[in-house]
Amino acid sequence: MVRAVLIATWNVNSLNARMPRVTQWLDEVRPDVLCLQETKLANDKFPRWPSALSATTRSHHGEGRWNGVAILSRVGIDDVIAGFDDDREPDPDARALWATCGGVRVCSVYVPNGREIDHDHYRYKLDWLARLRNHLDRHHAADEDLVVLGDWNVAPEDRDVWDPLHFEGCTHVSAAEREAIAEVAAWGLVDTLRERYPDGGIYSYWDYRNGDFHKRRGMRIDYLLASVPLARRSVADLIDRNARKGSKPSDHAPVMGRFD
Repeated sequence: MVRAVLIATWNVNSLNARMPRVTQWLDEVRPDVLCLQETKLANDKFPRWPSALSATTRSHHGEGRWNGVAILSRVGIDDVIAGFDDDREPDPDARALWATCGGVRVCSVYVPNGREIDHDHYRYKLDWLARLRNHLDRHHAADEDLVVLGDWNVAPEDRDVWDPLHFEGCTHVSAAEREAIAEVAAWGLVDTLRERYPDGGIYSYWDYRNGDFHKRRGMRIDYLLASVPLARRSVADLIDRNARKGSKPSDHAPVMGRFD
């Protein structure tokens, strides 16, 4: 059995822009594992954290101006894989990073946005999720301790958006996207926060425009999907809305799960 771990995910929407906030949050919350998305950095530009965080091990898969995923760990990083290990050409974007941290297999994901239904990027999004499911089928077993977490860019159900009518005909809520997420979860993954809090009104993302955060007009598109053995040890889930407040926040909040 693995030790107790606090695992978190956060789309920081440019690590350069958010570095002071991320450093402070890490120092205050001290998660064992933090997955980052949308770092927007090349690998050689990924920073080392100062002082108390200097012992944190890390791995980054980035390309520069866009995308970028990372895993920071206080419990070690081993067996790192970037992207998908399949028989196809490598993913052109830096959107998935796998590592083993403290006995748990972790995957930080930044699922494509999709842009518009029927756009090429939308088809890329659906294919990307199918590749994720295929990677799980090929390389992992449902009885292992595993968590796939990050910015999924899909609200799994109507209760995960502030107003379903507002999003009709849009990406993030289409039937095909939700079916693709359900297919990934059907591998044997549990949405631990949703299991613990079945009601709606819980969000992880708020658009910068129109005062959406203060008006509570959000979406839950960041979440942890844990394998059944790991989910059985889930004791807490939290979205840190305070990290969305203040000066120059990301438009996403950190999402955390604790496993004892």
